[in-house]
Amino acid sequence: MAVLSTAPTSETVAAVNQIELHPYFQQPDVQSADAEHGILTQAWSPIGGITFYPGPWREDRKNVMQDPTIAAIAATHSKSPAQVMLRWGIQQGRSVIPKSTDPGRIAQNIDVFDFTLDDDEMTRIDALDTGERTGIDPDEPRGDFYDRPIPEA
Repeated sequence: MAVLSTAPTSETVAAVNQIELHPYFQQPDVQSADAEHGILTQAWSPIGGITFYPGPWREDRKNVMQDPTIAAIAATHSKSPAQVMLRWGIQQGRSVIPKSTDPGRIAQNIDVFDFTLDDDEMTRIDALDTGERTGIDPDEPRGDFYDRPIPEA
């Protein structure tokens, strides 16, 4: 697990630390270190989207979008599981950056300010942390994985 170094190497403190962060991988030590240094934690993959894509990661990944706890909370608020996860991140003071190319989903992703998760719901989502990354570990060498052309969309 990567944690900010305490050794002074610069007088400039980062403003944002962008990390994989979603209900299944919450990185509390990194979040705590960010807060201690006044750094905003920004969640990439805030809805666990990496679990939707094939790749050289764990094959036993679970899709956070299909989690029964999140689904039940979403139903209570007449929202989607993605909206609940985005709201959870926002209520915890994080910046969240969901990715979508679908206009309907983009609209849903911003429609998260008309409801609030109560303490019990927040606690239930917090309890989903597995401590296991679903995306690529930034500390692991990737070899030739990224050394390939990307076809234009």
